[in-house]
Amino acid sequence: MRKKIVAGNWKMNMTFEEGQTLTSEILNMMKDEHSGDAIAVLNPPFPHIFPVKKLIGEAKGVFIGAQNCSDKEAGAFTGEVSTKILASFGVQYVIIGHSERREYFKESNELLAAKVKLALANGLTPIFCCGESLEIRTAGTHEPNVKFQLTEGLFDLSPEDFSKIVIAYEPIWAIGTGKTASSEEAQDMHAALRRHVASKYGKDIAENTSILYGGSCNPKNAQELFAKPDVDGGLIGGASLKSRDFVDIIKSF
Repeated sequence: MRKKIVAGNWKMNMTFEEGQTLTSEILNMMKDEHSGDAIAVLNPPFPHIFPVKKLIGEAKGVFIGAQNCSDKEAGAFTGEVSTKILASFGVQYVIIGHSERREYFKESNELLAAKVKLALANGLTPIFCCGESLEIRTAGTHEPNVKFQLTEGLFDLSPEDFSKIVIAYEPIWAIGTGKTASSEEAQDMHAALRRHVASKYGKDIAENTSILYGGSCNPKNAQELFAKPDVDGGLIGGASLKSRDFVDIIKSF
């Protein structure tokens, strides 16, 4: 059975005190209100990782993740954080290839493939992001474009390693543009990605790969999105900064 995952991407937000308060609120709400099998992954900025991990402790169904990692194992790379360092702090998940990393920092599929391999080598679960811009969606080339991202970033992996991957689909054109991706559009792309995985790794691995939706998911649309057969959760941005909204999204399954 595929894991149901709601991953909160705090991006570059939250002071220390705000992060501690948010985490505590989420943990308390999860304990009091959540009885389902969906898991939560908190992905704060790097300085928050240890204190947030400490708060999480042995809490059921809540895990710690990072927003990024280096494509290098170690060395003189000022400002970078390696997967080995993340693993040593108890990090369990890492977001790789987020649309903002691809766009603002020009991260290539080749570089992302290197990050994925290092993450797996150090026991981290990559949340590998893929998606298309408004220009690509309008041109109607979104499906081959996003499939290419998967092929270049992940298809060099062995079946065993690929089975450890989580995919997050980001319709970039539906984020901050005034346009909205319908649940049907999300389902169509998730199903296409699952078929693409099956073409390389077979039906069994494809059917057990969690594919998350990363396009402005919120408490109002989460239930409709998560009801779709190929949508296994969400990569949540703004709504993950509000404990009530984030937990309500988790409870939408």
